[in-house]
Amino acid sequence: MIGFTLLIGLVGAERIAELIVARRNQAWARSRGGVEYGRGHYPAIVAAHAGLLGGALLEARLLDRPFVPALGWPMLGLAVLAQGLRWWCIATLGVRWNTRVIIVPDLPLVAEGPYRRLRHPNYVAVVAEGIALPLVHTCWLTALLFSVVNLGLLRTRIRIENAALQHAADTTPAPP
Repeated sequence: MIGFTLLIGLVGAERIAELIVARRNQAWARSRGGVEYGRGHYPAIVAAHAGLLGGALLEARLLDRPFVPALGWPMLGLAVLAQGLRWWCIATLGVRWNTRVIIVPDLPLVAEGPYRRLRHPNYVAVVAEGIALPLVHTCWLTALLFSVVNLGLLRTRIRIENAALQHAADTTPAPP
């Protein structure tokens, strides 16, 4: 249980690092005329991610969930891969990456790194982590609940993001 608590703590620290990067990038975007879309759903995303971490810890402790090596080790590997994909997305987008949907006018879509193959690779990482992280310690209720909530949030988020990107494309002048 100590190892799982440490793992959840490390992921929590990673989330704080993401928020620091996002806040810096938000300032960059706003200084260049960036517009935020879908602000209303953001608190629910924050709550769901906090719930994932807290729920996994509570479920492991209160329901005495065991570490089952045949499940736990592969799920830990998947959770680590999800973090790698997440930071690949962050590195690829650079100052354009954010936890919010902020579109800076006149910037083309990024088509490098994981964005060469997927339109929303960061959300693949979120889905994988939401399943894998709790299952490291057999917290299947947390994995299930987060996945259901996250499905609804991601449907909203992707719809907002796609509409924002389309709006930006429609208002960007064509190159000469």
